[in-house]
Amino acid sequence: MKLPKTLVLGGAIFAVFLLAALASFLWTPYDVQTLTISAKLKTPSAVFWFGTDHFGRDIFSMIMVGARTSIAVAIVAVGIGITLGVPLGLWAASNHGSWLDEVIMRGNDLVFAFPSLVIAILITAVFGPSALNAIIAIGIFNIPVFARISRGGALSIWTLDYILAARVAGKSRFRISLEHILPNIANLLIVQGTIQFSLGILAEAALSYVGLGAQPPTPSWGRMLADSQTLISFAPHLALFPGMAIVLTVLGLNLMGDGLRDILDPKIRRSRE
Repeated sequence: MKLPKTLVLGGAIFAVFLLAALASFLWTPYDVQTLTISAKLKTPSAVFWFGTDHFGRDIFSMIMVGARTSIAVAIVAVGIGITLGVPLGLWAASNHGSWLDEVIMRGNDLVFAFPSLVIAILITAVFGPSALNAIIAIGIFNIPVFARISRGGALSIWTLDYILAARVAGKSRFRISLEHILPNIANLLIVQGTIQFSLGILAEAALSYVGLGAQPPTPSWGRMLADSQTLISFAPHLALFPGMAIVLTVLGLNLMGDGLRDILDPKIRRSRE
């Protein structure tokens, strides 16, 4: 089967940043925590590929380490959403119309009423700003997203004949959800996972921008944008490169999501054939 162009292009873009993040564990052109005031605000050159910031730190090296921070936060936050949201959605679908279904969905509505930024503010007001608290905030916001997706997909399957046959055979709701429902909604969860992954990177950048995410000296794309805003008029490279990193990473993930949808959605796949 020929892979969609969007999947190939998106995967290639994201792979560049993923490899940069992995490489940063072993190597960066310069130490991101070493301040070299004599080299501050250097423009891009053969020595400093993306230039330096107002502390003389190499921006290319900071982009590499910042990729590690953003991707790690997004992965864990999406993992929290899937781990807690999917079981809640399946549980609600298996008890459709009951008080349990109503409680779970109204709880989801309550979480949706507070965006991740507001949740982060509440958390950091108690525990202080950090990357861990950003993960918790974004992860909490992801739970109702995956709960709604899994519940909606499961409800459409619960009405099928083979599910009725499984119930007649004596299978429990839990076993049916695990053996029959979950495999059939996996395509929805995978596509939604890539979308939430990209939104997680945006959310992490936004939280770091306002000082609620990763704290100095840990590099973060959002923090780099915040530090550049007072110097952007005569050092635009300070904002250009972290901004492009965010844009390209999110673009790559969204293209991957579109490509995965084209492969996994049987209706779209049949129309292409």
